[in-house]
Amino acid sequence: MNSLISISPELFLRVLRPYEAGNLFSIVERNRIHLRKWLPWVDGTQSPVDSRRFLEESYSGFLSGDGFSFGIRYQGSLVGLVGFHGFDRINRVTSLGYWLAEDACGKGLMHQSVEACTDFAFKVQDMNRIYIRCAVGNERSRRIPKALGYTYEGTQRQAEWLYDHFVDLEVYSLLVSEWKNSVFSGG
Repeated sequence: MNSLISISPELFLRVLRPYEAGNLFSIVERNRIHLRKWLPWVDGTQSPVDSRRFLEESYSGFLSGDGFSFGIRYQGSLVGLVGFHGFDRINRVTSLGYWLAEDACGKGLMHQSVEACTDFAFKVQDMNRIYIRCAVGNERSRRIPKALGYTYEGTQRQAEWLYDHFVDLEVYSLLVSEWKNSVFSGG
């Protein structure tokens, strides 16, 4: 399985290796306040060792065909992650999660990255359904599945613990039959 998805000359996705933990941690550290607003794992990432553990799991998942994350590289720099939380091979379902460094936001990078991962999940991983869960107040995150033609399925009440409170999560999904007929899939 290919560990690289080229989106444009300036933007590509590549499965990160454990040796890249220092670079990943550096991005988290510089964006801690920005990321902490919506991501429950930020406080648990206190050193490059924590990032290495995450990347070891991700790379192992890539090698075994389970869940893994792509690093988002823009103009040669790592600017975020987009990844699969696992692949249910029996039901052909997966879910996507993503985050971006604050200075990389507003450039369409995540839209393009999620679009590429959607295509990858349907065409390479043979999934039938992909879903994305976004916190109700996280407008930037919610725009991504909406813009890519995902269907809003409903809101999971108090579905995620975010440091000192629960947040509601909106669920968006897309079926392979919808993707095949969309302008995004090229077919």
